[in-house]
Amino acid sequence: MTRYYRVSLGKGGVYAPDAVAQGWVGTGWMADLDLTGKFPAVWKEFNRDYIPVIMASGESTNKIGAGLACGMTWTVAEGLSEGDVVLSSNGKGYFHVGKITGAYFYAPGEKLPHRRPIVWFPELIDKKAMSEELTRSIGGLGTVQSLDGFAAEIERILLGNVPEIVVNEQDVENPVSFVLEKHLEDFLVSNWERTELGKNFDIYEEDGEKVGRQFLSDTGPLDILAVSKDRKSLLVVELKRGRVSDVVVGQIQRYMGYVKEELCEPGQEVRGIIIGLDDDKKIQRALVVAPQIDFYRYEVSFKLTKG
Repeated sequence: MTRYYRVSLGKGGVYAPDAVAQGWVGTGWMADLDLTGKFPAVWKEFNRDYIPVIMASGESTNKIGAGLACGMTWTVAEGLSEGDVVLSSNGKGYFHVGKITGAYFYAPGEKLPHRRPIVWFPELIDKKAMSEELTRSIGGLGTVQSLDGFAAEIERILLGNVPEIVVNEQDVENPVSFVLEKHLEDFLVSNWERTELGKNFDIYEEDGEKVGRQFLSDTGPLDILAVSKDRKSLLVVELKRGRVSDVVVGQIQRYMGYVKEELCEPGQEVRGIIIGLDDDKKIQRALVVAPQIDFYRYEVSFKLTKG
């Protein structure tokens, strides 16, 4: 099964011309280390061994940033499989597309030296050909991002067949929930500072970029990872579009367990917040014995005013 990823080739695609001309895709953390043979099958093991290395080098001063760097490095070097498709921006509104063709190799002294060979297709994808949802997602922060949820759309674009997407009210059970499924996370991130959460927490940033969105963990991506303004607490935010069931309590607890074991500095605590349109008696009961997790409801307001 073909998987799809976005891989950033430097800020603004600055290294894209060299990567395309030379046939590689890569990352740049721990640039002085040849990591040949150092990638285990499980990325958590790589993080365990190399988070201290990154912190000691000064590339990141905390476990969160170092863990993110390790996870991205592992994904490009080991996680991508031969045949996986990569999209990389050229910084000018277009994306190069290529297919991974071989295993990791190290290019000492070069930019982004942890590399994989790739065959780049001659055609570029115009960002204007993408749906609004894919456009927002592919513009996300971080070096690597899975695009598997957009596989069908990407394949249509590559085949030159981009039909207009029309959503009729009768095609979805709840049109409001359908819209929120696509936009709730974007809206919350964009308006974070104006929410109740923004008073005490900041979405985790690395080098001025909000990388706490869809933060990679060994049990799945966290919707949002935030840190308190006094740096004493890490916050896991799980977004649920529509009614929330008690199943999400176990899900967020797994994410919180990962954060506690892998990311927390000494003295830091972990809290969780579930955000949904509505809850039920089951989740209320579950949260009674999970005091470290809070539930927030979101409200939608729409108003027309005649001019």
